[in-house]
Amino acid sequence: MSTYLLINILIISIPLLFSFERKIRFYRRLPSVGVSVLVVGTAYLIWDAAATARGHWGFNPEHVLGIRIAGLPVEEILFFVTVPYACLFLYETIRVYIREYSFPLSGWFQRSIAIVCIIAAVYFSHQPYTQTVFIFTGLFFILSSILDLQMLRSNIFWFYIVLTYLPFFIVNYTLTSIPVVTYGDFAFSGIRFTTIPIEDFLYSFSLLGFNVLVYRFVIKRWQPHLK
Repeated sequence: MSTYLLINILIISIPLLFSFERKIRFYRRLPSVGVSVLVVGTAYLIWDAAATARGHWGFNPEHVLGIRIAGLPVEEILFFVTVPYACLFLYETIRVYIREYSFPLSGWFQRSIAIVCIIAAVYFSHQPYTQTVFIFTGLFFILSSILDLQMLRSNIFWFYIVLTYLPFFIVNYTLTSIPVVTYGDFAFSGIRFTTIPIEDFLYSFSLLGFNVLVYRFVIKRWQPHLK
């Protein structure tokens, strides 16, 4: 078993184990989870495959199985299933146990953040990973302010984001310190928190934010009784 495959298994094992827990009953939401994973995962895998081909990052052959699809190790593809599944499970767990309230934020606040991200993307055009992660983050704020402004106003969403950074740090530190994933120096700022490129924090935010956005969108339309 490869190191990266083992990491994927560890990520999803506890959420799978508790998906049938009687208070959360996460299994009922699997259709919406599946759509979210498919839609968001496809977008990020296209970015991933293009970035890998251009040398923005790569994968240590000693820690992957060697099976590749579109130039990506199969473990990397699984990562876009295991991580969103685990984090959406966390999101629903928070909703069960934490009382929700809203912040009085206007749509213009989110759009202003999006504008800052787009300006940053232009500024960092010479660093392709930095540029792309700002583009994706900006798009998240634009789309969420249009499709689901209430999500951004919710304490549940921001508590979820904060909590995900603990497993994010553990997983990313493992991936970058072994290393399983390597980065091209030209592609990012070179600033690291321990061994983690600082851009990865925005990457995680946009990936997990998009998954909640699509998940909530699908739930409201296909499984409204579970809202």
